[in-house]
Amino acid sequence: MNELARRAIVALIGAPLAIGIIWIGGAPLATLLGGLAAVGAWEFYRIAREGGNAPLTVIGVVLAALIPIGVHGSVLGVLHVPLYAWVLAVVGVLGAAIWMRGTDGKPLGAASTTVFGALYTGATLAFAYALRYHNYAVGDTAGALAVLFPVVLTWASDTGAYFSGRLIGGRKLMPSVSPGKTVAGAIGAVVVTVAATYAFVHGLLIPKAQLAFTPWGLVCFGVVISVVAQIGDLAESLLKREAGVKDSGTLFPGHGGVLDRLDSLFFVLPAAYALYDLLLIPAPGAR
Repeated sequence: MNELARRAIVALIGAPLAIGIIWIGGAPLATLLGGLAAVGAWEFYRIAREGGNAPLTVIGVVLAALIPIGVHGSVLGVLHVPLYAWVLAVVGVLGAAIWMRGTDGKPLGAASTTVFGALYTGATLAFAYALRYHNYAVGDTAGALAVLFPVVLTWASDTGAYFSGRLIGGRKLMPSVSPGKTVAGAIGAVVVTVAATYAFVHGLLIPKAQLAFTPWGLVCFGVVISVVAQIGDLAESLLKREAGVKDSGTLFPGHGGVLDRLDSLFFVLPAAYALYDLLLIPAPGAR
């Protein structure tokens, strides 16, 4: 089976399954996000080790998985994690690094890499759960669309960048990090994302979720999401290039690992949540 066929099969199975879980929400969504965060963290720590670091992999993977679960508990009102608990967790990781690595094992680097890996994967993916239950997104349909909106725009940005770069070519965007990306591709990504934003808002968000943006808010949302998505893609490429790694993992045949597939979403999901607070408005005529 060639790579294109594997990619198609994974997409045909994975996309409907993910959409269904997003629509259901609750514990299934938190479990999915926790699992993806755990695998993503494991991939991150593997890359970190290839780059000469020594993270506390087991501790970091567990922390990454627990963050979306904790957000689920907070939304249900059965769990409240105060600020001091997060501080104690960070201090605990540093203590564990000192105990397990010793002075020769660079405990400061081990602790920093461990905490960052958990936040980079677990904390960012937890925003998908927060989007699902955003104050503006009332009901299962509105909540699911609130999550799918930035996901679709990320796909649109990637698609726009690919085809614009292939058709126009020209100056490289950042050849030292990602030789294939061009300035034309970056601009094309923004244009396509803004068009996709307009289509999604008027085709789904307004009629199905009674949510909208002002005209300038719509343009701003599309531009920011595309720019942030491209930064997320470049950031993961930089991590792999520094460590000399081609793919983060093999969880998705033909697609690579969790970091390869979700690199842009790690940046897009928190940005979308902030933009919802700033720009989202009830649709005209909505109750």
